[in-house]
Amino acid sequence: MRCAWLVSFGVSPYYQEEIMVDFNDSTKITIPIRNLIALIFAVAVSVTGYVNLVSRITALEHAQFVKDVEIQMNSEFRIKWPRGELGALPDDAEQNLRLTYVEGNLSELNKLVRKLQVKEGITE
Repeated sequence: MRCAWLVSFGVSPYYQEEIMVDFNDSTKITIPIRNLIALIFAVAVSVTGYVNLVSRITALEHAQFVKDVEIQMNSEFRIKWPRGELGALPDDAEQNLRLTYVEGNLSELNKLVRKLQVKEGITE
């Protein structure tokens, strides 16, 4: 495969030279070892930076998702708990049982007081 390269030597934009280069499977490239090491180092730093950036973004997205779920659950709890739709604490159940018992006794006592008032002829 032949490829034409247009080379400018920086002296003048009008002074350019066209170089024809042959590329095939046995084309050899020469590069100084320090440039090769610098190139490998630059690629390694770039890949490491990219991986760190992607992992940081993933961690932040996950944290945001967890917070969104917690906020949704808190909102649901805030709305449903006062309505009694999420159940009650064991202490609340015991308290409700005692209140029901006291209300029943109070009702019986009111009936008894009313009977005694009628029997004694007391009116209010």
